[in-house]
Amino acid sequence: MYRNPIPTVDLIIEISNEIVLIERRNPPYGWALPGGYIDYGESVEAAAIREAREETFLEIDLIGQFHTYSDPKRDLRQHNISVVLIARASGVPQAGSDAKKAQVFSQGNFPQSLVFDHDQILDDFFELRKRQPLWQPAVKTCRFE
Repeated sequence: MYRNPIPTVDLIIEISNEIVLIERRNPPYGWALPGGYIDYGESVEAAAIREAREETFLEIDLIGQFHTYSDPKRDLRQHNISVVLIARASGVPQAGSDAKKAQVFSQGNFPQSLVFDHDQILDDFFELRKRQPLWQPAVKTCRFE
């Protein structure tokens, strides 16, 4: 029997130059980018919008895809491949579904207990922003329902 990696989505949600993180209610415990599993028959974009609503109660505007992370060791539970999207929102995030807390953080002020490879994702994101401050993803603002 063949085994395949599981597709997931993670979101870098920007609110006023800060990043939304959630504190996970379920193992592995710690802080994370909002996100989760892509359901069968669901697009990456639809999953991102759904996960943002479920975990933060935010309505987001998807800006585009940032990067795909596929290291088999990025999640010790199983081999997950994450498509990371950038989104913008306004308002105050509130914890929902499997989030204990939802909060915005500025660069350099992130919690020490980031789970998975989310510290690497944020480092990569800010490094690209530093090198290319006017960088925009290939996909322009998009709305998927």
